Amino acid sequence: MSVTPPDAVEIFDTTLRDGAQFEGISLTVEDKLRVAEQLDWLGVAWIEGGYPQANPKDEEFFRRAAAGELALSTARLVAFGSTRRPAGKVDEDPTLRALVGAGTGTVCIVGKAWDFHVTEALGTTLDEGVAMVEDSVRFLVDAGLRVFFDAEHCFDGLRANPEYAFRVLEAAATAGADCLVLCDTNGGSLPHQVQELTAQVVGHFGDLAIGIHTQNDSGCAVANSVAAVVAGATQVQGTVNGYGERTGNANLMTVIPDLTLKLGVATLPPGRLERLTSVSRHVAELVNLPPHPADPYVGSSAFAHKGGLHTSALGKAGSASYEHVDPSSVGNRTRVLVSDLGGRSGTAMKAAEFGVELDDRAAAALTERLKQLQAEGYVFEAADASLELLMREAAGWTQPYFRVEAYRVSSYHRATPSDGGGDGPVTTSTEATVKVWVGDERLAAVGEGNGPVNALDEALRVALSSRYPALERIRLTDFRVRVLDGPTGPGLAATGAVVRVLVDFTDGEATWTTTGVSPNIIEASWRALTDGLVFGLFHAGD
Repeated sequence: MSVTPPDAVEIFDTTLRDGAQFEGISLTVEDKLRVAEQLDWLGVAWIEGGYPQANPKDEEFFRRAAAGELALSTARLVAFGSTRRPAGKVDEDPTLRALVGAGTGTVCIVGKAWDFHVTEALGTTLDEGVAMVEDSVRFLVDAGLRVFFDAEHCFDGLRANPEYAFRVLEAAATAGADCLVLCDTNGGSLPHQVQELTAQVVGHFGDLAIGIHTQNDSGCAVANSVAAVVAGATQVQGTVNGYGERTGNANLMTVIPDLTLKLGVATLPPGRLERLTSVSRHVAELVNLPPHPADPYVGSSAFAHKGGLHTSALGKAGSASYEHVDPSSVGNRTRVLVSDLGGRSGTAMKAAEFGVELDDRAAAALTERLKQLQAEGYVFEAADASLELLMREAAGWTQPYFRVEAYRVSSYHRATPSDGGGDGPVTTSTEATVKVWVGDERLAAVGEGNGPVNALDEALRVALSSRYPALERIRLTDFRVRVLDGPTGPGLAATGAVVRVLVDFTDGEATWTTTGVSPNIIEASWRALTDGLVFGLFHAGD
C-alpha cells in the first residue's frame, strides 16, 4: 500500500486527562495549570484539560482557566466528555451540559465504535449506539462548539464489525464533528493493522480530519501513532512522557521528533522542538514522578555512551557515529559515561566536558584508577561531581579549601520513663566534631543533627562558613545508601558489607551529586559530603 504522510499534523495533548489516570499521579488544580503552561510553551495545538463534570478539581480548573488564570499563546483548551446516556435526552444530559458550560470553544467526546461494547457494556442496541453519537455531536455543534469525536475501541470495532464502526464514524461526521479520532483503547493493535485501517478511514472520509489515539498495552503506542500518520491521520493524541492508564499512552516526547526529524512532518511551531527535553523533565517534576533515563530523545541516557568502542568512535568520527539525531535538536546533550567498560579516549572526552585537559598519560592513569574504584563499588554515572573532582586532581589540581585532620560522630538514644512505669517517648540526637585546617589555621567545631550526615554537615559549616560565605547557599537535598554484594577490591576481603552513598546538593540554581564507598557508612557519607562541599565551593569561585 503506497501512502504519503501529511505535511503537518496537530498535536493534541491529553496529559491532564488521560495522563492523569496513570498510577501514582494525583494532580492538584495548581499542578494542572502549571502543566498546561508547559504544554503551551512547547507549542502543542490542543490541551485536553479534563472532564468538567467528573470531579470538583476539573470543574475548578476550567473555571479558573476561563477566568484568565491560564493564558495560552499557542494551544487551545479542550474539555472532554462522553455521549448522552442510552435512551437519554441530550438537553438533559449532565455531561453534555457541563461541556457547554466549560468555557472552551472546543470539546472532545467519546463514543463506542465496537459493537461488543455497545451491546454488552452499555446494554443497548446498535441503532441506539449510533443515535447516541449523532445526537450528542449535533447538540454540541448547535451550541456553537467545535467537536472532536473519539471513536472508542475503533480498531477492535473495525476488525470485528466494520459496518457498525463506519456507521458510528459517519454519524459523527454527519452531525458536524471536525475530527474523527480513531482510538486503540485496549492498546492491542499492531502498526501494520493501524496503518491499514486508518488508510481505509482516511480514504472513506476524504477531506475530513482523522486523528489517532493509542494506548501502549502492546508496547506499540508510538509506532501505531506514526503508522496512522503515514496513512493520513492529521491529529495525534498522546501525553508527556507517555503517562496514561495501565501501561500509558503514546509518548509525545517520542512521537513528535519521530514525525518531524524522521518523516519531515511538522508538529510544533518553528523553534519549539528544542524545548522537548526541558518540558519532559519539568512535567515529570510537576507530577512527582522521576523521569525515565532511557526514554528516547529526552532521557538522560538517550545520548549517553559507555562502551569503549562507542566512546572511541565518538572521539574520532563525531556524534553521528552512534547518535541517530543531533541531541541539541530536542534540547538534550551528548554524555560520555566513564566506567570499567570504557577506555582512555572516553575518559579524555568526559574530562573535556568538565573543561579539564588530560594528556594521554594522565588519561590512561586515571582510566586505570577509575576501573579500580569501580571494582571497589564506586559508580560515577550518577555522581558527576565526584568524577569531575577526580579528573581535576588527575590534571594536577589540589583542592585549596580545607584539609581534614579528624572527625568523630556520637549518637544518643534515650527513652524517657512514662508515668505508667513503661518506656516513654524516645529521643535521639547526634553530635559530630570535626578538626580541619584552612591554610595554616587549625579549626575545630561541633555540630548537632538528626543523624550523622546532618551533624557532620553542620560541624563543617560551623568551622568553614566564616571563610567561605558560599556555603550558605549550598545545601543537601537527598541522601541514598545502597548495600553492595560485598568487597571486591584489594584490601577489602576481610570486611563486612560495603555501602555506596549518593548525596545530592544544590545551590539554588545548579544541582550535583557525589558518592562515597566504604565498609563504614559514616566514612562513605563523609567522603560524599566533603566532595559535595568542595565541588560547590569550586564552582562558586570561592
